[in-house]
Amino acid sequence: MLGDFLKALGQLGDRRFLKVVLLGVALSLALLVAVYAGFAQVVAWLVPDAIWLPFVGEVTWVETLMSWGSLLLMIGLSVFLMVPVASAFTGLFLDTVADAVEDRHYPSLPPAPNVAWMDTLIDSINFFGVLVAVNVLALVLYAFVGPFAPLMFWTVNGYLLGREYFQMAAMRRLGREGARALRKRHSGQIWVAGMLMAAPLSLPVVNLVIPVLGAATFTHLFHRLSRER
Repeated sequence: MLGDFLKALGQLGDRRFLKVVLLGVALSLALLVAVYAGFAQVVAWLVPDAIWLPFVGEVTWVETLMSWGSLLLMIGLSVFLMVPVASAFTGLFLDTVADAVEDRHYPSLPPAPNVAWMDTLIDSINFFGVLVAVNVLALVLYAFVGPFAPLMFWTVNGYLLGREYFQMAAMRRLGREGARALRKRHSGQIWVAGMLMAAPLSLPVVNLVIPVLGAATFTHLFHRLSRER
């Protein structure tokens, strides 16, 4: 598994990898800006320009304080937002990354058959919905697990991301049913690989390149496990 990751890391300078990284950064920033703009607008609607406090008088900096507070909150929430962003990478960019990996490391393979675009879109939308629902529920549970919250985050999202990334990587070669069968036979290893991907998604800036490395790593993982069948 470490070898799969190191191979992916060694190809990070590939032009196709860099193109996807730049697209991913743009996608991530656009999402964060859109969410923050919406949140800031809600704060502006709900918080008055000034309030009156006994013994203090008129306070006019409440809205400014809330605005800065909302910015810090969004930076914190970006950790959680990067998980659905990473899932979006699966459907949008995995083929580009996987083709680059296979051209360099598996040149004898025939071209992968095209997966129906509608099937990929439906799978991505369904998974995105599951991912958001699970993480919203997990946000409530994090308050009860205290210092184990990061472990819970990595475990839950590691399972979901590993399942999705491997399924999409395997579908390119085996089809939906073949990919599902291979995933079930190696579910433990795929879960661990997903956790190793989910952990650095918690790190700002670093998490911008993790979806690309994840797509490449799971492509290597698929080819290794398919040879062990």
